[in-house]
Amino acid sequence: MSVSSEFYLARAEECARDADAAVLDNVRDRCLRSEAAWRSMADRLIRSDTMRETLATEKAQRAAIVE
Repeated sequence: MSVSSEFYLARAEECARDADAAVLDNVRDRCLRSEAAWRSMADRLIRSDTMRETLATEKAQRAAIVE
C-alpha cells in the first residue's frame, strides 16, 4: 500500500483539530504528539520522494552523456 504525504498531512490536521477541541490536558497533549508524528512522517516521505527524483534525474543525465 502506497501512502501519500497528503494522507499524512490530513491526519496531522485532524489531530490538530482534535487538540483544539480537547477539554482534558492529557488528551490535548496526546493529540499534539500525534500531530507532530504525522507531520514528521509527511516530511520524511516528501524528502525521500525529492531525493528519489533528484537521483533519477542525475542518472538520466549521466546516461545521456555516455551516449
